[in-house]
Formats: sequence, structure tokens, C-alpha cells
Amino acid sequence: MRIVQITPGSGDQFYCENCLRDTALVRALRRLGTDVVLVPMYLPLSLDGDISLERTEVFFGGINVYLQQKLGPLGRLPGPLRRWLDSEALLRRISRRAGMTSARQLGEMTLSMLEGPQGRQSAELDRLTDFLASLDRRPDVILLSNLLLAGLAGPLRQRLGCRLMCWLQDEDGFIDGLGEPWTGRVWQRLRELLDHFDLFLPVSRYYAEVMKSRLGIAEEKLFVCPPGLELADYAPAQTPPAEPTIGFLARMAYINGLDIIAEAFAQLTSRPGLERLRLLICGGKNAADEPTIASVRDKLAQAGLSERVRFFERFDKAERLTFLQQIHLLVCPVRYSPAYAMNVLEAMACGVPFAAPRTGVYPEWAQQTGGGVLYEPNSPQALAETLEPLLRSPQQTAQMGQTARQTLRNHFDMEQNARRFLQRLETKTSP
Repeated sequence: MRIVQITPGSGDQFYCENCLRDTALVRALRRLGTDVVLVPMYLPLSLDGDISLERTEVFFGGINVYLQQKLGPLGRLPGPLRRWLDSEALLRRISRRAGMTSARQLGEMTLSMLEGPQGRQSAELDRLTDFLASLDRRPDVILLSNLLLAGLAGPLRQRLGCRLMCWLQDEDGFIDGLGEPWTGRVWQRLRELLDHFDLFLPVSRYYAEVMKSRLGIAEEKLFVCPPGLELADYAPAQTPPAEPTIGFLARMAYINGLDIIAEAFAQLTSRPGLERLRLLICGGKNAADEPTIASVRDKLAQAGLSERVRFFERFDKAERLTFLQQIHLLVCPVRYSPAYAMNVLEAMACGVPFAAPRTGVYPEWAQQTGGGVLYEPNSPQALAETLEPLLRSPQQTAQMGQTARQTLRNHFDMEQNARRFLQRLETKTSP
């Protein structure tokens, strides 16, 4: 069986959970002997330090897609110039700029991508289908990383005659953030494209219910497929941190609650016995996040807490493991309802429990693993009240982390999940 995995990249500028999940699956499938072709879209993939991970060139390069959206046929550049604009070095540089992934600026482009051959990026679609048709062996299954790529489905199926499957993960927040009229038009267009797919793969039970409600996807076309980790790569710290320490692992953005954890941290350090509390922050950023980061740094400095806080400059796997082995608790004060949370899985794999708002996937995973504490409302005050007893009971917190680590193998081991995924594929008949 040959599988083609099509995954939008992040340009390696911040902690990209989609890249982490998709590349881990590709590695696991290849270890199991499956032929997998990894195709990046828009921007280069975050390779998590694994530069040996085999993948194709980038398709639908972000610069070319933008030019075609703005200029129509005039944006179709000669091959040599297009290839230069699609080069990984240039795409990584441009990805640092603000607005490349801003939902409110992408309404027209999102809808155009969903229009497929009728959209302004039809030349890029032709290039992708020509490439896949020219492979020495055509794919049996094409797996799209998210439903916002559904505009590819009809042409790919018509040209290649293969099965089409799609992950479902956090599309709702992006689409709702586009604003009208784009939000309504995108949801409607997605409903029109559902019949092209053989199977949808929501990353959690929570998100399966969300998308059933939003799109009316039939139950028989849904297969909950949790993300996984290569658990052998993770280990708890040999000795716990000497001082109480909380951590933040995500893109350093307002939407992820960077300011919330900073304010809760400041409140906690004013309480007797917690004056030595430390805060570690990891996950990268793009230019749009700079005002939030600058504001947080200024407030911490004014409170005299800068020396109690460390911002990690890198966020590759080795650095994340170092980060996770230096904290007692991972905090996820996000301002949305996530479909899944790779940072939580990585923390628990290192024996670190998490604290998160009572929303999205967090209640599901807290119940499954015993490694999470939930709070509401999502305010600095509520977060501080939730964290204080955990920080005052380090043995109880450590036990939560150990319990979570032991239960991860039942639900989130990458190789086991890859085997389940392959078994599900084998039960689906060809179109």
C-alpha cells in the first residue's frame, strides 16, 4: 500500500502540533513497512530536528499561492521563478512575517483553495496532481492533514482513482475566526465536498462530536484516531527540579494565553512559600506575536520577576525534552477549545501533569490519563487558585505525572496507533 500524506508546514517558526503529529505518523508507518510519501504544502515542515525525514518539494508555496490569489492568471510565474519562490530557504524567511497565518486575512484565499479547479490556485493544483500521477507507483490512499485542504479532493480522486481520507483537527476555530461572509461560505463549501472522502479521522472523541454537529458527517465515515508519540524518546527527569517550576509549551501567542500564565505566575510568587516559583516558556513565535511577548516581558520586569522566568530560544525535540524535565507542571491557558494537544502528550510522556481550562479535549484526556487538572473560568485568578495546591504538594503532583505516563501507552503510543490506522484502512473498500 502506498499512502500520500499532505501536510501544511509552519516554516519551523513555532511549535507546530500538526507537523509533529503527521511526521511522527509517517515515521511509524515507514517503520512498519508502509510506503509513505510526505508532501509539504504552503511552507516547509517543522522536522523536529530530523532533517533525514524524506519528503517531496513544497507544493502550493505560500508566496506563489498569495500571488495567484491577488493577481489571478498574472500570478502564474515561469517555472524557474516559481521554483525560486518555493525554495525552503525563502519560504522559511517569509514565514517569520506577520499575517502569513492570520485567519482574518485569509477568507478569500481559504474559499479559493476550497474551490479547487475553479479557484485561483488551479495551476498549483494541476502541478500537484501531475506530480502524484507521475510517481513510479500511484497512491492507494491520500491522507489530507486537515479539512481546509478539501478543495484538492475531487481532482485528486478523479485523476488518481485512489481512496481519500482526512484528519479533522481544529478547523472550527480557524473558520469561525475568518468572519462573515467568509465563515458561512467556507462551512457551506465544506459540506459540499464531504462526499469526496471515504473516511474522516478526528483526533479526539470531543472533536468527532464537534464536526458531526457542524457538518453533519455520518457516524460510519468517522474513525477517531488519537495522535501519538514515539514514547521511547521521552523520559522523566532523573531528579525533580530544585525549585517549584511551571511551564508553557506552545507558540508564544495571545490565543494560547501567554499573558494569562504570566499574570497567574506573578500572583503566585506573592504568596508565602511560593516566592521562589519559576516559569519556563518555550514554543517559538512569529512577528504577529511580538507585541504580546513584549507586553509580558515588560510586566514581569516591572514586578521584579524577570530573573525567575526563562524564555527558551529553541523548541526542537531535544530542547523540549530539556524544558519538560525542568518543570513540575505544564500549564495550557488557551483561549479556544482545542481538538487535541501534543504539548500535553509530550509533558505526560515525561511524567509531567498538566493544568488546562475545562474545554475542548482537555476533560477527555484528563479522564483517560489521570494526568490533568481542569479549571474555570480561564482567568489568571482561577489558574493561580488551581496551581497553588499542586505546587504545595509536589509528591501528589509527581504521582499524577507518573500515572499519566503509565497510561499513555494505552491510547497514545505512535506505533500502536499506526497499526490501528492501517487496520482501519484495510477495512475500507476501494472507490
